[in-house]
Amino acid sequence: MSLRESNGNVIDVKIPAGIRDGQKVRQRGKGNPGAAGNGDLIITVNVKPHDFFNRDGDNIRIHVPVTFAEAALGSNIHVPTLDGDTVTVRVPAGTPSGRTLRVKGRGVKTSKGTGDLLVTIDVSVPQNLNKQAEEAVKAFAAATADADPRHDLAAKARL
Repeated sequence: MSLRESNGNVIDVKIPAGIRDGQKVRQRGKGNPGAAGNGDLIITVNVKPHDFFNRDGDNIRIHVPVTFAEAALGSNIHVPTLDGDTVTVRVPAGTPSGRTLRVKGRGVKTSKGTGDLLVTIDVSVPQNLNKQAEEAVKAFAAATADADPRHDLAAKARL
């Protein structure tokens, strides 16, 4: 990155990989002159947030929608990464919405190491079902009528 001083001189500044928002970079001797010589120039870095990727330390968090069938039966899904590639993530059978899966080494790269990609699964519920899909959901509901996910909810809610 290059910065232009008020006197017109250009200063080249090396921004280290993986720098966090608000961290500072020091350029020795590039500040204002003083009795002991030129001072240091302190640059505060502002990292622009991304619309899809969220930084959490050296980890990157994303939310990925999956279908009910993919979550219930398990599947392999393709997930984008910071560097523009995709990775295949195994969604285990029975994965609930909100579960986070880890892809090691696909986060932010710094001089001290590389973070992970944390993929949060969001089970997507279809908004419009055709007649055949609606009948299939009704058959599924009938086949699983004995499974009540809220059976102990009142007990948990007691003070």
